[in-house]
Amino acid sequence: MAGDWLGPLMFLVALLLIFSGFPVAFALGGVALCFAVVGVQAGFFDWALLLAMPDRIFDVMSNTILLAVPYFIFMGTVLEKSRLAEDLLQTIGMLFGAVRGGLAIAVVFVGALLAAATGVVGASVVAMGMISLPVMLRYGYSHTLAAGVISASGTLGQIIPPSIVLIVLADQLSVAGRVPVGDLFLASVVPGLLLAGLYALYAGGVALLRPQAAPALPKAVRAVEAGVLLRRVLLVMLPPLVLILLVLGSIFAGVATPTEAGALGAVGALVLAALNRRLTWKALRETMVETLKLTSMVMLLLVGARAFSLVFIGLNGDLWLEHVLTNLPGGVIGLLIVANLVIFVLGFFIDFFEIAFIIVPLIAPAAALLGIDLVWFGVMIAMNLQTSFLTPPFGFALFYLRGVAPPEVTTAEIYRGAVPFIVIQAIGLLLVILFPETVTWLMD
Repeated sequence: MAGDWLGPLMFLVALLLIFSGFPVAFALGGVALCFAVVGVQAGFFDWALLLAMPDRIFDVMSNTILLAVPYFIFMGTVLEKSRLAEDLLQTIGMLFGAVRGGLAIAVVFVGALLAAATGVVGASVVAMGMISLPVMLRYGYSHTLAAGVISASGTLGQIIPPSIVLIVLADQLSVAGRVPVGDLFLASVVPGLLLAGLYALYAGGVALLRPQAAPALPKAVRAVEAGVLLRRVLLVMLPPLVLILLVLGSIFAGVATPTEAGALGAVGALVLAALNRRLTWKALRETMVETLKLTSMVMLLLVGARAFSLVFIGLNGDLWLEHVLTNLPGGVIGLLIVANLVIFVLGFFIDFFEIAFIIVPLIAPAAALLGIDLVWFGVMIAMNLQTSFLTPPFGFALFYLRGVAPPEVTTAEIYRGAVPFIVIQAIGLLLVILFPETVTWLMD
């Protein structure tokens, strides 16, 4: 057809607007309207197609899967306001402090626990940056190692369930077939723990090869009786572990849907905060405002993305893209290479929500046509999306840490510290691709 060029051009214009800093939701919606007008004038688009837009918006608003998003955001923010991270870091730091690199390993451990309890990257990085970074610097840790391990551990909330990214990916992958959120949660457990293990292994390796970069805590600092320390560890770890077990256990056992489990988690977080006497009106108000802001952003992005995809499909852009992706040299391997490279490169410039709403609906149908398991494909994308938090210049975890890091830690040191962990994330991604059992093992 003579109008086949409009679909690719629409995609390029949308990317140019986004890279220029224009708000993504408005860039997608605005480009959709402009190209609808151009398509009508050129005779390649029918105005009647836009009558489907109200139904598409209503579909977003009535989506019970997406209802889990505000619940999990609320749960994570309540736990952050109740200073769960502070309690965990102080106690686990004492537990691991006797060995070289112990503080760095404690940060990874707490990062994984916070990921399973809250799933909020910004809160985890800020909390660990405020509490652990000054302690690590005081006892002689390398600036780059300390900054890197805190930034990377905070991003574990994007792959370890209950992750907001996985909920969004399940919704976006549904354009190519049914992808239950519970399956994505279960499939991502082993890759998430694998990544945390690789972080801890790297921290231990640095401590072994460069002892001065990750010294043990002095004996005077960790002079706590074993019984007292054990009691503190139990008191601090038991409440979040019970909450994690209730939320994820109910999903994996099939007792509750992710949305119902999210509601249970939100109530559980309130109970934990109240038991710790940290549930105040100020904290509750801040939590509700933060939940409203993040949820509104996600919904607005979805509306813009639905408008974009409607016009893109009307201009046969989906057929063009499907043809390109399914006819790449190498078949499945070619698609995986291109998809991962596109997501990785875009991660330097735009955040994970924008990538999930723009790119995933475009590549998922091609993946389904080539016979790729969409659950495995979703976990692979989630692993790749983690790098977007650490890749300069717009890595959000780096910005969060810069905001709370002391002046003696330079921005260049924070960026340099992230580089080894980006490589580790790439290794983790490669392991998921080469060994699909890491994703399917628990499901089988």
